[in-house]
Amino acid sequence: MTGTNFSSTHPQLPPTTEEQRVSWLRLLRSRRVGATTFHRLLKEYGSAEAALEALPDIAQQAGENRYRVCEHARAEQELDAGRRAGAELVLWGTAPYPQTLAGIADAPPLLWAMGQTELLTRPLIAIVGARNASSLGMRMARALARDLGEAGFTIVSGMARGIDTAAHIATLETGTMAVLGGGVDVIYPAENAKLAQDIAARGLRLSEQPMGTQPQARHFPARNRIISGLARAVVVVEAAARSGSLLTAHGALDQGRDVLAVPGHPFDARASGCNMLLRDGATLVRSAEDVIEAIGPAKAPTIPAPPTDQIEMPLVEEAKPPRPLREVAQLHQQILDRLGPAPLAEDQLIRDLATPAAEVTPILLDLEIDGRIRRQAGGFLAKN
Repeated sequence: MTGTNFSSTHPQLPPTTEEQRVSWLRLLRSRRVGATTFHRLLKEYGSAEAALEALPDIAQQAGENRYRVCEHARAEQELDAGRRAGAELVLWGTAPYPQTLAGIADAPPLLWAMGQTELLTRPLIAIVGARNASSLGMRMARALARDLGEAGFTIVSGMARGIDTAAHIATLETGTMAVLGGGVDVIYPAENAKLAQDIAARGLRLSEQPMGTQPQARHFPARNRIISGLARAVVVVEAAARSGSLLTAHGALDQGRDVLAVPGHPFDARASGCNMLLRDGATLVRSAEDVIEAIGPAKAPTIPAPPTDQIEMPLVEEAKPPRPLREVAQLHQQILDRLGPAPLAEDQLIRDLATPAAEVTPILLDLEIDGRIRRQAGGFLAKN
């Protein structure tokens, strides 16, 4: 094991061999390595192989003495499971990987895809909303999705009950994309089994989770940032004041996406989140025409197609070089040391750490996805 620590000065190319794909999977599936940490490791060590060699030393400096990276056999098993299921691995930096998603700071390093991967190159709009949607909300979702699909947009959603389901069904003919919280081969909810088959045959199912992963609550915040990251805009049809759809909208704003909302009756709790978004400046939506007027007509991405089957990995602009991974590991531990079962305000935590919020926020997301902390209403955090 080497202790060498360097920052690569050239954009890294995606893996081109089976062994390199295994190394990427091993790195990403290693404990406490999320998307943000994966990208930092690649930048700092130049390759997945070098990062895997350095990880135990990094973990030891953070106080974890028995750290082991993901085993080679486990990564090979995942690749085999994907092949058996008919899924395709779409890697960050390759031509099929959508440029909109590649530009977010915590872009998933890989996506398992089942279906028509060419949909990833088309203009995308996300439609999200309540699982317990009203009949009017369902009608609105179907009409919006159908009309936007006929206008040339592919609709992306999460295949949940309610609004998501309505949007997918309405766009099976024009193009629909479902981002799943579990493995791409795991159908949830079970009532959408037929819809999932139809999407795989005529649209596209996506997931960053390992094959066979059963969805858990902690997976959905990560899933939601992919939905908004793929899309040019997010349209919220119905959403309660504290809901996953509202979190998706807030994440979309952080990613620089347009957020639009359908207004609802003030007495309907299912519309309270949409009404809050409108109060705070979201674009009001009555029809697909309102969406197109706000974001412009559908058109293919302006980035020219690469001459080969791979492109340079896009690099997110940074005001200064990222922290070395050893410092990031120490910051992980400092956050966990300051949190306990009693909730602590996120802004207070950031002040206590005396670290810029832009550096703390991605680490908080990693810890939340890893199940080590939980978010509570009002911007509070607690340790699990």
